[in-house]
Amino acid sequence: MNIVPGPFLKAVSWGLPFALAISVAACSKQAAPPTSGGPAVDVAVVIDRSITDWQDYSGRLQAVDHVDIRAQVPGTIMAVYFKDGQAVKKGDSLFLIDPRTYSAAVDRAAAQLAAARARQKFTSDDFARAQKLLSGNAISKRDFDDRANGALEATANVKAAEAALEDAKVNLGYTKMVAPVDGRMSRAEQTVGNIVAAGLSSVPLTTLVSIDPIYAGFDMDEQTYLKYLSRAGGRDVPVRLGLVNEAGFSRIGKIASVDNQLNSTTGTIRVRATFANADGTLLPGMFARVAVGGGAAHPAVLIDDRAISTDQAKKFVLVLDGKGSAQYREIFPGTMVDGLRVVDSGLKPGEKIIVNGLQRVHPGDTVKASVVPMTGETP
Repeated sequence: MNIVPGPFLKAVSWGLPFALAISVAACSKQAAPPTSGGPAVDVAVVIDRSITDWQDYSGRLQAVDHVDIRAQVPGTIMAVYFKDGQAVKKGDSLFLIDPRTYSAAVDRAAAQLAAARARQKFTSDDFARAQKLLSGNAISKRDFDDRANGALEATANVKAAEAALEDAKVNLGYTKMVAPVDGRMSRAEQTVGNIVAAGLSSVPLTTLVSIDPIYAGFDMDEQTYLKYLSRAGGRDVPVRLGLVNEAGFSRIGKIASVDNQLNSTTGTIRVRATFANADGTLLPGMFARVAVGGGAAHPAVLIDDRAISTDQAKKFVLVLDGKGSAQYREIFPGTMVDGLRVVDSGLKPGEKIIVNGLQRVHPGDTVKASVVPMTGETP
């Protein structure tokens, strides 16, 4: 039997799914979480602090003393007294060249000096006798002159023998090569048993560089030179040094020298600063960040560099307004001071700027802000 549903059953069959849909929608609406109020960001308060102006430069560390150790006499290397990279003091032994030939030369020169002195004594006594004979007309003038000349020649021979002995002693001393300054050794390019040549044309046996103190060389612009260094060579201008793995400047030094002319092509002048390096951490050739300061302290606006974005040629930050919205603000940044960026214009102390989460925010967006300290801010 076919049963045809009546109007009531039809209404129920159509109405039930509709009612269920309304019920599910209502439940879903009740279970939805509350809105977050915009993207979450970190904001920090713009700092107002008294600072001293610093100009930052890039440079390289340089040894105060750099010595190529070359043999001054030829011979065979008998000993090497240092290890590669070893720190040495002035006067420490470095190499020994076979001294036997040079020791024999000293003995030979000493014997020649003794013979010259004996000859000098004989000719001197002979000349004294000739003077007595000449007064009694018992000797000819020619014989007298010969004896006088012999005495003078013997005296000259003594001086020559003395010089030869001194030269032989110097050469013997060169066989023991010592450190001329305090510093750190490179590797030994020649080892025991090798025969080495002498002189400027010879290959260095090793190199020695002084470590403490150490120079930082950099090129300074003309404006800064005129501002800080033109008076008294800048000896009283503070200088700070930072390495590539440091955010700030860990060492304080002083200006050592300023070049005698400006490079007209680059508009810069070569400057050297000196820094203590007792721990030997700084090595010649390292990249260095140098900050040169001066002038009286003055108030400045400081922010975290992370807060700064670039819009083509402009620099800007996002400022949190009173309604919790991020507002575009163009700024003009200056130099770095203690890890913070000086803002020459565009911000006021006490304003809040976004320092983290910038990639999630557009100007005009409402944000959910958490206040954090400005990086580098001192308590």
